[in-house]
Amino acid sequence: MGGETISIRSKAVIDALPRIHLNRIERAVQRATTAMLEMQDPAGYWWSELESNVTITAEYIMLHRFLGLDEGKVPRMAADILDKQLPNGGWSIWYGDGGEISTTVEAYLALKIAGLPAEDLRMLKAREFILARGGALKTRVFTRIFLALFGQVSWDGIPLLPVEFMLLPPWSGLSIYEFSSWTRATVVPLMIIMAKRPVRPLPLEQGVAELFCDPDDAFGKHRVAWKLDASPLENLFVILDRVLKLYAWLPLTWPRNFAVKRAERWILEHQEDSGDWAGIQPPMVNSLLALHCLGYDPGHDVIQRGLKALEFFTLERDDRTWLQSCISPVWDTALAIRALEAAGLPVEHPAMAASTSWLLAQQIFKPGDWCVKCPDLPPGGWAFEFDNNWYPDVDDSSMVLVALKDGLADTARHQAALQRGINWCLGMQSKNGGFASFDKDNTKEWLNAIPFGDLKALVDPPTEDITARILEMLGAFGHGLDHPAAERALAYLRRTQHPDGPWWGRWGVNYLYGTWSVLVALKRIGEDMSRPYVRRAVDWVKACQNPDGGWGECCESYRDPDLMGQGPSTASQTAWALLGLIAAGEVQSPEVKGGIDYLVKTQNPQGRWDEKYFTGTGFPNHFMIRYHLYRDCFPLMALGTYLKALKGPESSRLG
Repeated sequence: MGGETISIRSKAVIDALPRIHLNRIERAVQRATTAMLEMQDPAGYWWSELESNVTITAEYIMLHRFLGLDEGKVPRMAADILDKQLPNGGWSIWYGDGGEISTTVEAYLALKIAGLPAEDLRMLKAREFILARGGALKTRVFTRIFLALFGQVSWDGIPLLPVEFMLLPPWSGLSIYEFSSWTRATVVPLMIIMAKRPVRPLPLEQGVAELFCDPDDAFGKHRVAWKLDASPLENLFVILDRVLKLYAWLPLTWPRNFAVKRAERWILEHQEDSGDWAGIQPPMVNSLLALHCLGYDPGHDVIQRGLKALEFFTLERDDRTWLQSCISPVWDTALAIRALEAAGLPVEHPAMAASTSWLLAQQIFKPGDWCVKCPDLPPGGWAFEFDNNWYPDVDDSSMVLVALKDGLADTARHQAALQRGINWCLGMQSKNGGFASFDKDNTKEWLNAIPFGDLKALVDPPTEDITARILEMLGAFGHGLDHPAAERALAYLRRTQHPDGPWWGRWGVNYLYGTWSVLVALKRIGEDMSRPYVRRAVDWVKACQNPDGGWGECCESYRDPDLMGQGPSTASQTAWALLGLIAAGEVQSPEVKGGIDYLVKTQNPQGRWDEKYFTGTGFPNHFMIRYHLYRDCFPLMALGTYLKALKGPESSRLG
């Protein structure tokens, strides 16, 4: 059912709806709009919590102990970690996952450092959880690095990334620029740490020897082992790891020292004036650790600025303090603008004027790591955070551009800035026609087979959701499917569509996120929404609706595709499904009406929605995110878009 059908029948739809039903929706939109406006910062931006898991706080505690810094906040941080312990003794990656061993080991180690005795009932339950899952050596590489830093396991068992890797030039095809931006910013300092192999022993009572199934595990058995269930490539890298470790014992001081100096210079160059590295916690923590290994005193300006940047990530409530893995003001602001625009807030409204001006001021005109593969592309993108000039990303940039196009009163005045942003985004298109988040042609997925890459996130290949975002951006600025970049992007999306109809979502959970992104983009770029491949996606979304009228998808769908589109209903995922269906011309379908009813009846008295499930993605299966603004901005966007669609396509931008 295409857009023409909406135009013909929209009046009939409105007439058929009871006025009381429309009034309920309009009141819900008004309440949500008021709530959204109340959350705006006086400076013009929105910024809500980005919740992940307790490892972020645990590693802050461990960093302070390793650097020998004041631990005044540790009791409050320990209180937060304990507050989030599950009844079974573990700690989770996402709500409802039942607990995860690496997260639990890091929490346990941090609590021991904070002074909790092993005999504490909560620690006993955590230890039982860990031992039942094979002990501390079953944890991921990053967890075991922290164990090695405190002398709890041997460095010999940590997969090696030799610091000499820094000496490989980009043209070799094997340099650090073949890693994803988040990996690159993390492993450069880690290579220094691995070269130095520092150890700060803990007092015996603060150690975690009790977390190993055998006393010999932590040293004698801790090594990179051949895996019977692994691929031949993964086991080949196990052999290579052993060869590299033999090389590391050779007294080749000159190349190693030269590489360490180059890595040190890279870290210093990549620190923002604010003290941040890459805008995310892992590079920040590891850069501070690496510089400390090189002799930087805690009082050094570089260290102090880095610590201050980490401090900016902390949140406090009652007797608890915790740390976010990242902050998202640019993303949150773009989404809030789009939600308010869909709700009918005029572009002249002071809140819209302040937010669009703030967003325009965040445009980045400095070169970043992306220049290595795009040396002739002028900068002009946006980043996720307040300060992250080295790593603008296509996702944020395209979302910001659409928000500015739809919500900007004086577009002519800012045309040059917008065009520069569009040009930057288009210049990041990969050879396969798709778009990734931070880099172009970052597609060497075989790198995920190296032992260090147990999160399977060492590269940043194009994905369906980011590619869809570019198509939506092109459509917003008046381009059609005949645009060369759009033709290649659409071909990519056609190739990557799941046989059942949906598209995978890299940065949100999961197929509902990807399918929403694509359907809205196809409508915006001018695709015929009656085409069979589009209808397959629409039918899939409809089939996933829950009996309560909402939609939900569990994080486990990344691990088990049979679970795609299945899970308890959430406000954000229901909104994604609705936005996709409305874009496909389904405004009068019973599924859309049921979804709208779900959002209206679940809105709380404050005009917001409650959502305990994690619907954002950091690394599929391994690091999930609960964006606290998602449960507010997306339902508002969906309800507003629904009302506009009822009144006809001339007043609706459909997404």
